[in-house]
Amino acid sequence: MLKRTAIACALLASLSACKQTSQVVTPTSSLQPVSDFRTYSAETFFDTTSISGSAFSPDAKKILVNSDESGIFNLYEIDVGTGVKTQLTKSPDSTYALKYFPKDNRLLFTRDNNGNERFHVFVRHEDGKVHDLTPGKDVRAKFVGFSNDEDAFYILSNKRDQRFMDLYLFDAKTYESELIYKNDKNLSVERVSETDRYIALVNAQGNKDSDLFLLDLNSPEAKPVEVSNVPYEANFSSSAFSKDDKYLYYSTDAHGEFYQNWRYNIATGEHTPYVVQDWDIRFLYFSDADRYRVVGVNEDSSIKVTVTDLKKQKDIKLPKLPAGSIKGVNFSDDEKLMSFYLNSDTSPSNLYVWQVGSDSVKQLTSTLSEKINPAHLVESTIARFKSFDGLEVPGVLYKPKQAKPTNKVPAMIYVHGGPGGQSKTGYSARVQHLVNQGYAIFAVNNRGSSGYGKTFFHLDDKKHGEDDLQDIVWSKKYLQELDWVDPERIGIMGGSYGGYMTAAALAFEPEEFKLGINVFGVTNWVRTLESIPPWWEAYKKSLYEELGDPAIDGERLRRISPLFHAKNITKPLMVVQGANDPRVLQVESDELVDAVRSNNVPVEYVLFEDEGHGFSKKENRIEASQAYLDFLKKHL
Repeated sequence: MLKRTAIACALLASLSACKQTSQVVTPTSSLQPVSDFRTYSAETFFDTTSISGSAFSPDAKKILVNSDESGIFNLYEIDVGTGVKTQLTKSPDSTYALKYFPKDNRLLFTRDNNGNERFHVFVRHEDGKVHDLTPGKDVRAKFVGFSNDEDAFYILSNKRDQRFMDLYLFDAKTYESELIYKNDKNLSVERVSETDRYIALVNAQGNKDSDLFLLDLNSPEAKPVEVSNVPYEANFSSSAFSKDDKYLYYSTDAHGEFYQNWRYNIATGEHTPYVVQDWDIRFLYFSDADRYRVVGVNEDSSIKVTVTDLKKQKDIKLPKLPAGSIKGVNFSDDEKLMSFYLNSDTSPSNLYVWQVGSDSVKQLTSTLSEKINPAHLVESTIARFKSFDGLEVPGVLYKPKQAKPTNKVPAMIYVHGGPGGQSKTGYSARVQHLVNQGYAIFAVNNRGSSGYGKTFFHLDDKKHGEDDLQDIVWSKKYLQELDWVDPERIGIMGGSYGGYMTAAALAFEPEEFKLGINVFGVTNWVRTLESIPPWWEAYKKSLYEELGDPAIDGERLRRISPLFHAKNITKPLMVVQGANDPRVLQVESDELVDAVRSNNVPVEYVLFEDEGHGFSKKENRIEASQAYLDFLKKHL
């Protein structure tokens, strides 16, 4: 297994390079454990199993999942009656479940190559043999779904042109494929209707405007008909078709701050509101027979899922469950069984199966390490603070068990990915490991984060490294007011966009944070935007509208790129990078590390040769988390 190829601490000068304030700083080692409290290693936290997927086999006796219990995500079948798991694949590359074939126990799955994001679609036969349905070095493919008669299935592929995802129909027996929709207008195919007649398409005009279209495949000469129906900028995307193709359900922010779900009558062209909340409708879908509707609402950093029995027009009531949020809801073909996951801050996702309407529910997995006492884990709270301009900014706050006014703890501000991502509640081994070791974590949803309305989302457009960074600075001020946080020991960390914000904080506000951990972070926006993967072509306009076009906004992009201001970085820096990252190229991290080391500043560089833009292998997650902890112990 490929491991870390470079990790070094460049203490090229004396520790005076790490400037200290005049206030006495309490060392980390002074943290006193509470009664009966234990700390656990990174290995123990990642002994926890990550699991996802909840597709039933045709006979409803098994559920297909992907699990990393072996260290790498592979496919498993879980017996619904006994909970016994059977491993189906043993790939060195992370493998993710799609679904069973409707009429037999063949199954579909997807995987890329060491994180390069060129995912292929594979079929696994009942004898265990695997066949790549979408071969090709530069091919990227995505499964869409089975046809109405279940004798074929749809796959999106860019094999014709790397920039465009075309729609193909594959024969379920021979695997011969037919081009159904040639994507020469760069419209994104979102879904195929239940009767195979229509496809829903989206044209991204920018990050504030996307148009929804409907194409009738029964009319060869037909052109896509626009469904989005407002004369101003708004975002539209499809959610589902009704079983009879009478309706197209879609999500839009055209009618308020939050995404609502509307229903479009395909025959009459009538639009009516369908599900409306005071938060974003994150997703909506139906069981195969349209008996049940599943809706997810993004409510203040948590996803709240509701399952409605449409026959009774009533939300179903689940049997008594442990505390947590459900997700990944799926139904058996006969709709008598429902599978779902239950997740909370202190419990990773576990798979359950429920006989719909009964009083009993069965837990099929136990994913938390047996060595961890859940009472030693920390539940988050939602905290809010006023930023530099009076804007209220939310975040997810974790208070270590050790923290109290007489035992102030160090803190890390954590910035999510994106731009436009969101930190949510729920289990994170990485976060719980650091909190367990005595570090407060404040996962800030700075302006530009999703989930808090479109006005809030667009407040950082072409202001990255400026107004959003000031939110992070003011989040530090908020932490400094808490009587259990050491005001002089606050650092910053994050991945992707959060990694950029980390490097930006050290470069543009060099005296604010004691250190930074940049994980897969952008350091040179000009190069990143010029080298975006070809399959992002459909969303290039959206990226440019939010961040800037390097051909036009090059001067501003250089101004906000930490690489060009690395001489300002004076605080310890850790950089983590995947060698196969197609989004943030390794050269960005290489150059930042070299530049900061020339400042005689402590720098640690962790390079994973077998990862891309994120972690797919458990041993690498362990190594990275231990590296974070070692770095914090040394410098915070």
